[in-house]
Amino acid sequence: MKGILVSEFGSSDVLNYTELQSVPVGDDEVRISLKAVGINPVETYIRQGTYSLLPELPYTPGKDGAGIIEEIGKNVTEFNVGDRVFVSVGGNKGRGTYAEEIICNTEFIYPLPDNLNFEEGAALGTAGMTAVHALHQKGKIKPGDYVLIHGATGGVGNLAVQLAKLHGAIVIATAGSIEGMTMLEKLGADFVLNHREENYLTVIDDITKNHGIDVIIEMLANVNLGKDLEVMALNGRVVIVGNRGEVTINPRLMMTKDVQVMGFISANMTQTERKENSHQLVAALKSGVRPVIEQIFSLEDAHKAQDFMMSERKTLGKIVLKVGE
Repeated sequence: MKGILVSEFGSSDVLNYTELQSVPVGDDEVRISLKAVGINPVETYIRQGTYSLLPELPYTPGKDGAGIIEEIGKNVTEFNVGDRVFVSVGGNKGRGTYAEEIICNTEFIYPLPDNLNFEEGAALGTAGMTAVHALHQKGKIKPGDYVLIHGATGGVGNLAVQLAKLHGAIVIATAGSIEGMTMLEKLGADFVLNHREENYLTVIDDITKNHGIDVIIEMLANVNLGKDLEVMALNGRVVIVGNRGEVTINPRLMMTKDVQVMGFISANMTQTERKENSHQLVAALKSGVRPVIEQIFSLEDAHKAQDFMMSERKTLGKIVLKVGE
């Protein structure tokens, strides 16, 4: 099979499209013929060698993908050959999804609803599970909550907007371009703010009638966390899912309103949490939630896709790799 192999850490040039060795399916595993692959920013940090958790070299990148099951292990009962699925793999010993096939344990495999195509399925794994986990497991959102989603035009953000609305929250979403703001309005956000405008959060009191924000999904904590704490409601929750540096805050803003600030990475989800999150996500997908796809590249152009994802651009959804014809 063909796929991407990284033999040294560095620029996107180290993403080598080559022949990969196929391995046998374990008793609790399935082999999936991948049709599309989702890419995530963390994969660029790993490729550069700057991430805190690094695989042994050489390795094949990627956590997310979608395709068709073509072989199952002898202990597998919940899936069948021919099933359409999406994956968000973990602990795969350097065998990622940037390839024509993936072998993984069934706990990382989820049914792909018939109303979604493979490209949309590939955009779900990390982004969808992160959005559900942030909103429900960590944020504990309730109908009627004011939910602020920063950087909502990205892979996690666009799904979080739709999921929060589906749960009955009042959604305030931010974007940095007119195109992004228009996209968020179409996704159902109740209020859309331009985070490039100075003091853009001063309207929060008016929007919430001085209640404040109950839950914030924070994509860039080093830039926004200090401002987030100024607009929180009593017992509000800030859930950090993205950060690119250090930040200085005033803890008294947390103390005076009993604000909780928490963060997580998807690798720390328990098996029980993954199962609960996947059930909520699949139910939402069947109800009409769909990921926004910004651009599709071929698998052999993974280097171009990663460069595009990390470039200074107007983010308008998820970047996906198409496998084969």
